[in-house]
Parts: sequence; structure tokens; C-alpha cells
Amino acid sequence: MSEEQKLIEKLQRIEALFAGATTKGEKVAAANALERIREKLQDVQKLDPPVEYKFTLTDMWSKKLFLALLRRYGIEPYRYYRQKHTTVMARVPVSFVNETLWPEFQELNKALRSYLDEATDRVITTGIYADSSEAEIRQELLSD
Repeated sequence: MSEEQKLIEKLQRIEALFAGATTKGEKVAAANALERIREKLQDVQKLDPPVEYKFTLTDMWSKKLFLALLRRYGIEPYRYYRQKHTTVMARVPVSFVNETLWPEFQELNKALRSYLDEATDRVITTGIYADSSEAEIRQELLSD
């Protein structure tokens, strides 16, 4: 199994966990997990109407992941003119953000970043140079 396939399976397991899967079979069924989260969102919206959120993400990888997660749940992402490219706006119930969306994003993002870090290190040490350690820290230059 390739590293990419392992990452996809890990992301699906994380999603199943946030959907409240109770059996191993449910955890494997990502489609069922998605449907449960969408139903949960619809139920939450009845009691907790959506409010506008501003999400500030640190990089384009995280932004792409977050956009995909929003769209997957039927939430329309947007940003206003002159907002940074890493800013994402969305109308979402507060409780859904706090209990499902943001915690799930953080877990997925952690897994993705770990994969990207490992892939970057592998490519650099294999294709450029084997020593990928940090630069030496030296004392500041003294003025003449």
C-alpha cells in the first residue's frame, strides 16, 4: 500500500470518528459517515442558525483541505474582496463549528501536514542532498 493510500485511509478513519461511527464496519464506510454528519448539520441548523465565520488558515494546503471539508458538508465557502487568499468565510452554526467542523479539520490537517512533511523530506534527501538538518545557529555579528 502506498503512502498516499495510507493517508487517504487515515483521513477516512478520522472522518468516521467525527461522524460518531460505533462499529468497525461503519468506520470503513466513509459514505455513511458523511451522511451522518450532513444529517447532524441539518438538525443543528434548526436550533442553532448559521452565523458568518471568518477562518484564517496558515497556508494554501490547509485552505484547500478546509474548502473541501466545507463543500463536502454542503457549506458554501467565500471570501470578500481584498481579504487574504488564506481567509475563508462561511455561514455555519456555532455548535457545528465547535463540535464537528473545526476539530475534524484540525485532525485532518495534522495528518495531511505530517504526510507533506515526510514527502518533502523524502524528496529533498533523495533528489537534492541527504543532509536536511536545520541551519547552524551562531552568535550575532559584533559591530566593528
